[in-house]
Amino acid sequence: MAMTWTGADCVAAEPGLLRHSRIGLLTNYTGTMADLTRTSKALIDAGVPITALLSPEHGLNGSVQAGETEDSDFDPVTRLPVLNTYLKTGEALDQLIAGHDIDTIVFDMQDVGARTFTYVSSMYDALQCASRLGLKFVVLDRPNPLGGRVTEGPNLDEDFHSFVGRTDIRLRHGLTVGELARLIVSRDLAAQGLHVDLDVVAMKNWDPAGDWDATGLPWVPPSPNVPTVDAGYAFCGTVLFEGTNVSEGRGTTHPFEELGAPWIDGRLAEYMRGLRLPGVMFRDTWFVPTFHKYAGIGLRGVQVHITDRMSFKPVTTALSMIDALAELYPRDFVFLAPRDDSDFRGKYTIDVLWGSDSLRKAVQSGTGALTLEYDPGFTSNQYDSTVLLYAR
Repeated sequence: MAMTWTGADCVAAEPGLLRHSRIGLLTNYTGTMADLTRTSKALIDAGVPITALLSPEHGLNGSVQAGETEDSDFDPVTRLPVLNTYLKTGEALDQLIAGHDIDTIVFDMQDVGARTFTYVSSMYDALQCASRLGLKFVVLDRPNPLGGRVTEGPNLDEDFHSFVGRTDIRLRHGLTVGELARLIVSRDLAAQGLHVDLDVVAMKNWDPAGDWDATGLPWVPPSPNVPTVDAGYAFCGTVLFEGTNVSEGRGTTHPFEELGAPWIDGRLAEYMRGLRLPGVMFRDTWFVPTFHKYAGIGLRGVQVHITDRMSFKPVTTALSMIDALAELYPRDFVFLAPRDDSDFRGKYTIDVLWGSDSLRKAVQSGTGALTLEYDPGFTSNQYDSTVLLYAR
């Protein structure tokens, strides 16, 4: 199959697709062309009138960890101002954008395919801002790294909306960023009485039934903690461990593929191997995180080895591990206490990540996480056909 052309590649080949002036490009280091040139430079070289760069979590250059952003206000490559949009919403975001004479916001970042990934939240907030300020919005579409056929996990309960879950989609949502934008505008913004002039520059040669390797594109880690394609698949389920006292592997060379704690022993790997879950194997492993949970402490746990991406079910796999931990280590395994920051508003992290309190309550009551298992479904059965850009 021919190499996939992203929306950015299409615009670079035909700059007339962006005929707007005074563009604010919401992007970061994941916004690259097929030859790994930054989108910002390639589009400027092609004559696209970009006047400012808007940066999300991890910053424009991806040099900082989760929950952080860079403090640079100038890009030495393009010589453009950098506007930090991370965690800015409402009036604060409106003032930031309105102060830089922008009439069009263009979005170009690589999503990972999970509801909890914050680049989509930044797009959601920017779409609201564009509506309030009367700006045009253009999405340069990119592949969903997990493919576009399968969805997994729960939808988002309205009481658990946050920056790791702005819109009601399944945990593994099966959409591209362009399709997500169409869904947000047609459903969410419409319900809020907001309208935005949205265009999506669609990809060429993307097969929703394939995985990332089928695109022929190089893998640029969407996060410093998603270094490989397999880590992206695992992340869609193991991100739930951010809400527990188990390390999700941050501070190691295998984030989201390694899980561990000081009280785990060899029984966990044996238990998981005995389940014979599709598309995955488990290795008994030891590691010492350099930062984040248990930094500098020796841990034991498991490493997730994906053997078949097409049959691997990241959400089911994560739920199975949660049940295993609750059964094997009932006195040790716990969900982290509720957070009082403005985004979590006193809610448990696991509840916000899962999208409701049902997972935590199922585990704490002893009924188990797998009682909440959601069978993988086809994207075409989950979304209105007006949302989808590519045949499923």
